[in-house]
Amino acid sequence: QVRLVETGGGLVQAGDSLRLSCAASGGTFSTYTTMGWFRQPPGKEREFVARIWRNWSGGTDTTYYSDSVKGRFTISRANDMNTMYLLMNSVKPEDTAVYYCATDRRYRGSAASEYDFWGQGTQVTVSS
Repeated sequence: QVRLVETGGGLVQAGDSLRLSCAASGGTFSTYTTMGWFRQPPGKEREFVARIWRNWSGGTDTTYYSDSVKGRFTISRANDMNTMYLLMNSVKPEDTAVYYCATDRRYRGSAASEYDFWGQGTQVTVSS
């Protein structure tokens, strides 16, 4: 059974940096073909933040970001693909949300409904 556990959330001030981690277990390499970070701000819908996709034929990763975080956040993962990270720099109050990681065995886009497996989320609160 695939399990995803997010850690690293907390209370930070605007302009600070924070790194979230997502520990994955119970799957094979292909389970983590596309891994993504999503967030749900208070009172709003879950939204795409970033994703990383493994092209198995070339063995390389490609990353994608939402416009709201591009240039500030960086998604990455360990070589064994069991841990994914989100480095959040220059955070803003509008980054306040519960952050979720997700994974799927196929190429997936930015819609949350496309992903099969989800973590429970970690709260990030940015004070001004």
